[in-house]
Amino acid sequence: MSEKMKFEAEVQQLLHLVINSLYSNRDIFLRELVANAADAIDKARFESLTNPEISAEWEILIEPNKKKNILKISDNGIGMTHDEVIRDIGTIAKSGTKAYMESIAGKDVKDAPDLIGQFGVGFYSAFMVAEKIVLISKKAGDSPAVRWESSGESEYTVSEDSRKEQGTEIHLHMKGDCKSYLEEWKIRELVKKYSDFIAYPIRMPGTEKKSDESASKEREVLNSGKALWLKPASEVSDEEYGRFYSHLSHYDNEPVSRIHYAAEGAMEFNALLFIPSKAPFDLFSPETARKGVLLYIKRVFITDEIGVLLPEYLRFMKGVVESNDLPLNVSREILQDNPQTAKIRKNLVRKILAELKRLFDKEQDKYLKFYKEFKNVLKEGVHTDSQNREQLLDLLLFESLNNEPGKMISLKKYCDAMPPAQKDIYCFFGENKEVMESSPHLEFFKKNKIDVLFMTDSIDEWILGAVNDYAGKKIKIAGKSGLDIDSFVPEEKKKDAEKKNSKYSSFLKRLAEILSPDIKEARFSSALTDSPCCLKADEFSPGPHMERLMKAMHRPMPETKYVLELNSEHSLVSAMADLYEKSPEDPRIKELTEILYDQSLLAEGKPPRNFSLFSKRLSEIMTELIKIKDK
Repeated sequence: MSEKMKFEAEVQQLLHLVINSLYSNRDIFLRELVANAADAIDKARFESLTNPEISAEWEILIEPNKKKNILKISDNGIGMTHDEVIRDIGTIAKSGTKAYMESIAGKDVKDAPDLIGQFGVGFYSAFMVAEKIVLISKKAGDSPAVRWESSGESEYTVSEDSRKEQGTEIHLHMKGDCKSYLEEWKIRELVKKYSDFIAYPIRMPGTEKKSDESASKEREVLNSGKALWLKPASEVSDEEYGRFYSHLSHYDNEPVSRIHYAAEGAMEFNALLFIPSKAPFDLFSPETARKGVLLYIKRVFITDEIGVLLPEYLRFMKGVVESNDLPLNVSREILQDNPQTAKIRKNLVRKILAELKRLFDKEQDKYLKFYKEFKNVLKEGVHTDSQNREQLLDLLLFESLNNEPGKMISLKKYCDAMPPAQKDIYCFFGENKEVMESSPHLEFFKKNKIDVLFMTDSIDEWILGAVNDYAGKKIKIAGKSGLDIDSFVPEEKKKDAEKKNSKYSSFLKRLAEILSPDIKEARFSSALTDSPCCLKADEFSPGPHMERLMKAMHRPMPETKYVLELNSEHSLVSAMADLYEKSPEDPRIKELTEILYDQSLLAEGKPPRNFSLFSKRLSEIMTELIKIKDK
């Protein structure tokens, strides 16, 4: 005989909230039902310690039936009585799990189960995908089975059922737009994502096997169930770690290192993290940037949202963290903003950076392998993570002017090799070492054997916006003004440049007028040795490398007005100055000035202002040279 009953709550409003607002993703209904099934088995396993009759071969079974449009999820856990079904299923937000935990709280109980459900609403998430739900449950023992049925509106029916085995089965009559959840591939996908490490096997009927006497379907196990992070590291073999890493990352290569530990004390959690050796092709895609280490609570996947456990610049990390203490909101989808999460994040970042530093110091080959793949992601942290900036700076490597191609040095090694007279750290931006070495900006440094760090990655100039110094030394860009290099320049050369700036002030003013508005002034410099001139930006202006980067990204950027620095000892510059002194209106002054400026642009990696005119002028000069030599 069936009983028709009304829900104990403002059900129409509350169910509408659960179905349409509480959960942001339909997929999680299966996570919730599997978690409930695991809780039921936990309870039964716990009770079996004192009542062997309750024991069983624990399992969760998921059976799709496309013909009947039904998805069945069943377990052989503790089951429910008639009264418990009405109390725990008929009353929304009445959690049987919570009540069970309260019933054993304070008792001297060993091996108490660690149960997942705490809010009593996860079951109702199934109404997101089902137009009707039938629940059949039998409590372990002599209690009769009970059948509960509802369409998720204002009432439900309860009646007896013929089920003989302990446990619960839930029949979901799927909505018309939810038939994809009856597909085996979809079920596999959801179990792997949300419930892969549930301790009990989650099975689904597989391919049919025929024998001489009968035909049966083998049950495919969908989850791995191996939570290696909960084991002591001494009990896990390298092979197990390797399989687990492949399972998590889908990489076929070995990680460069792993971090496996259990944090104890005020904040308890388990972590198994891997530092990969190879970057995925989509490392910088927006979707990948939102994914991080997996967070589990009591073996149930909660989130892999980056920022929850790790900052975005550590998104390359693979692994699992499990904590049973983190407070969740009712939907179990979003971690509440709380100090415990921040403590875990701080602990994890400290461990990861410490392991990278260990590789840097002790296993340089492994570190270089990692660094070549992930350096640009790591550099993001220099800009975004002020708390760990110093540790991150210690992990960076660069090629430099005084070292052979391919050899990389750290900021610390650069500082250790600085001559006593050098006060600042010098760096330079460009495409590669070969191109940068030919820049006129580095002539002075080459002559005086002052090392310069080569920054060849597009992100480098951006990260330096957040870094002014290292180990008490200012970081200066070799191609800009404001360099403290006077101690390396002979006094006579400095005086010569000063004299010429004074003597040829009218000439310098004329050059600035010719090149206006592209430059703001022209002046003689004591830093150049071979080239006739170069362009220098102000100390705080974006350099040519940054300008090219912003243009490539189609980002607006005001043009930088450079200073044209002239080599006071170069014969061409001296000849131009003398020509101006003799004949200020000579048209060759303008033509030679524009050619010099275009050459300077080329040295900066920029095109001449008028490529056709520049090419024409060079052709004319070359023709004149041939004529002169033929005379």
